[in-house]
Amino acid sequence: MCQSDLSFKIILGSSSMARREILAEMGYEFSIITADIDESSIRREKPEELVMALAEAKADAIIQRFQNTSQFKDDPQATLLITADTVVVYKGTIREKPSGKEEAREFIKGYSGSHAAVVGSVLITNLKTGTRKGGWELAEVYFHDIPDEVIDNLVGGTDTVMGLSKFLTEKLIREALL
Repeated sequence: MCQSDLSFKIILGSSSMARREILAEMGYEFSIITADIDESSIRREKPEELVMALAEAKADAIIQRFQNTSQFKDDPQATLLITADTVVVYKGTIREKPSGKEEAREFIKGYSGSHAAVVGSVLITNLKTGTRKGGWELAEVYFHDIPDEVIDNLVGGTDTVMGLSKFLTEKLIREALL
């Protein structure tokens, strides 16, 4: 599905460069509005519930910033707001974004020779109809021993691991437009 083939607009509710790149790779044009929420104030025990709650809080915060939501209802084109979140589950503990370079290095070093699960959510809000479609995916990641020089230069990953599942996003876009 390519945006040029459809009559809808997309707002990506994220400051994540990886999510921007993934959505652009999917062939979509979009604008960006960030939620600016305190993610640490939202807690859930299960990682799939946490990523969905965070995506919903981001969507709610962005929608509240619009003075007049009737602009979307009156527009002949649907506007879809995409929000998402991702956490890592390592040895039964939920890990969110590292607080800095040292913590990121520590996390990656811990994954060396081990494995972790990445849980990512996608929430599509149709601002014209108010319909919300969301879901989450889990990706298991198994690591060989990671040399220190690789840890220092680590980049890249698959779309789910990087924060926006292409498959889930496409599926939810179709559902949100029904």
